[in-house]
Amino acid sequence: MSRADSQDNPPTLSIFADYFDGVSARVQRVAVSLAGDQTAALEIGPPEGEAFEWPLDRLRALPDQAHKSSLTLGRSDDPLARLVITDPAAIAMLRRRCSTLSARAPVTGLGRLIGWGAGAVASVALIIGVLIPLMANQLAQLLPPEGEKALGDATFEQVRQALGQQGAAALRVCDGPKGAAALKLMQARLTDGLDLPYPLTVRVLQGEPVNAFALPGGYIVFFDGLFAAANSPDEVAAVMAHELGHVVARDPTRIALRSAGSIGVLGLLFGDFAGGGIALLLAERLVQANYTQAAEAAADRFAYDRLRGAGLRPDALAALFKTLKAQNPGAEAGGIVSHFSSHPALGDRIAAAEAASAGLSAARQPALTKAQWRALKGICRE
Repeated sequence: MSRADSQDNPPTLSIFADYFDGVSARVQRVAVSLAGDQTAALEIGPPEGEAFEWPLDRLRALPDQAHKSSLTLGRSDDPLARLVITDPAAIAMLRRRCSTLSARAPVTGLGRLIGWGAGAVASVALIIGVLIPLMANQLAQLLPPEGEKALGDATFEQVRQALGQQGAAALRVCDGPKGAAALKLMQARLTDGLDLPYPLTVRVLQGEPVNAFALPGGYIVFFDGLFAAANSPDEVAAVMAHELGHVVARDPTRIALRSAGSIGVLGLLFGDFAGGGIALLLAERLVQANYTQAAEAAADRFAYDRLRGAGLRPDALAALFKTLKAQNPGAEAGGIVSHFSSHPALGDRIAAAEAASAGLSAARQPALTKAQWRALKGICRE
């Protein structure tokens, strides 16, 4: 029970309440007392053991949907212990005496939490930005050719499935006989005398994107939208030569291993990265692969050498870029221009391709005859 005396006798509190220590599941019936206006703490007497105090300025009223007529008290410095008071007069007295009941409990250890969070972010960044690329580079060198070819076969099918329309079949592989024969001639001209650890596989997917990309295991993949946008077969040959440079350097294998590792780490952290989700993300990363500046520059130099050796001019690549930029002023934000315009800047690469053709005469023989070029452009319509 509680007792409020006259003005000469300051209000006192003497009741019983339910106490939860936050450690065990046992409810203890405790004596709770508060003597006079000058008392700064509730005295709590358990049935066993010594009494202890809860300072009034640390009391906090906690929400309790199960007992709306009671007052559940906690301490700002103890997130677990609870004291449940049901006496109405005692509740009213405590609300008058304790101005901090409705205050939010201060957040303790905020600096430590921020430090832990920053450390976790830094750790993830280190794993994704440093450790995974290092491991990917090592694994790419150790992966045997037959393993890399198997990775390429599987990845190509993932790309087809992931880039297909939702609910529809995978992207169609275009293999019209005349167009395929023309593509084979171009491939043979660019790979003459080149020693590859696995056979080169060139595929064409039916789709509007003006793009081409390389995959592990000797894959070079074109969208037929590139053929429609190109003005000459030499421009397509220049793109093939560039992608061939990535294949020779095994850049796609490093990108695939790095992307798979990064996606796996993020999946472990955030969940919902499974099955088709991984395939879709990996496919998009490979199709829009952003190689390093060194890898892009090396692929460019390889392409210039291959094109010159095949009797073609390296500035055919620059011509394709100029055409695409003229047709689509904002093209640098997407498609093949974005794919080729990672570092160095696209303008610099156009200039480099033109410089690589300085002093060269016109191509001794175009990459394809007019008839073969028509066949290649129509490879998806045969």
